[in-house]
Amino acid sequence: MKKFFIGLAFFAAIHSFAQEAGKAGELLKNEASTAEMQVSGNVKTKAKTFDQSKYNQTDNSNNISKNPNYQWNKNYGYAEVFLRIPEQGFFTVEVGDQMISNGSGKYRFFDLQSGKMPVSIYENGFLLYRTTLMLRNNNRMVLDFFTNEGLYLLDLYPVKSQSYGFNDWNDVWNDPYGNHPGDGYNSGNVMDNNTFRQFFDMLQKNEKFDDGKLALINQQMRTSMFSSAQIRDLVKYISFDNNKLALAKSMYKRCADKNRYFLVYDAFDFENSKRELMEFIAKY
Repeated sequence: MKKFFIGLAFFAAIHSFAQEAGKAGELLKNEASTAEMQVSGNVKTKAKTFDQSKYNQTDNSNNISKNPNYQWNKNYGYAEVFLRIPEQGFFTVEVGDQMISNGSGKYRFFDLQSGKMPVSIYENGFLLYRTTLMLRNNNRMVLDFFTNEGLYLLDLYPVKSQSYGFNDWNDVWNDPYGNHPGDGYNSGNVMDNNTFRQFFDMLQKNEKFDDGKLALINQQMRTSMFSSAQIRDLVKYISFDNNKLALAKSMYKRCADKNRYFLVYDAFDFENSKRELMEFIAKY
C-alpha cells in the first residue's frame, strides 16, 4: 500500500509539471468554417498548380515553356515558422506555398516571405484549423497546436540569417549569370537610375544656390543610398569646391559601392580638394 501511494504521488508530481494544453501562448483565431472542416481536402495527393500563362509563352503540343520568366533576385524578406503538434496522428501543415506532412509532430518552415501568411492544419485530409500569421523579417515564429484547444503563438525569436548562409547562397546562384540586385549594389535602399534622374531634374529646376541644393540632398540621404556615379553627378552640380568636398565626405557613408568612389574625384575642379577626399576615405 505504501508503494502504491508513493507511485501515485510521483505521477501527480510529473503531471503537475507537464505543459497543459492551452495554458501557454496567445490563441490564434480559427478562420476555417464548419463547412470547410467537414469536407476532405485530400491534401496528401493534392497537386498545387501554377498558372504559367501569365508569364510564359508555351507550346501547347508538349507544354514546354519557350520563354521562361526567370526570377534571379527574388527577395521578399526572410522568415521562419516552427510549429509543433504534441499529439499522436498524421498531420499536414501548410504555410503559404509550402506544405509538410508527417507523424513526428514537428513542422519547420524556412525561406518564407515576411508579412501576412496563411497557415492551414489538416488531419487525414480534413481541415482542422486555418488562420493568418503576421511574419516579421528575420524572425522565427514558434507555435503549438492542440486539436481540442487551437493554435497558440508561443514566441518570436530573431534569426541571424548570416549564420545560415542564405545571403551567400543567393550570391553563389546569381553571380555566375551576372545578376546583381540593384545594378550591382548589395546594400541598403539604393536609388534606381530612373528615380535619381527625377530627383536630379527637380534639384536643377528648384535649387540654384548651394545652400538649397545641399539641404535637399541631405534630406534625401535620410531615406536613400546612392551609387558612386550618382554622387559624382550631385557633387559636380555644387558650385563651390569647399561645398563639393563637404558633400562628398558626407555622402561616402551613404554610398552603396564604395569600391567605385574614385568616380567622385572627377567632380572636383581643384587637385587639393580631390587629394583631401582621398585622405578622408583612407582614414574612414
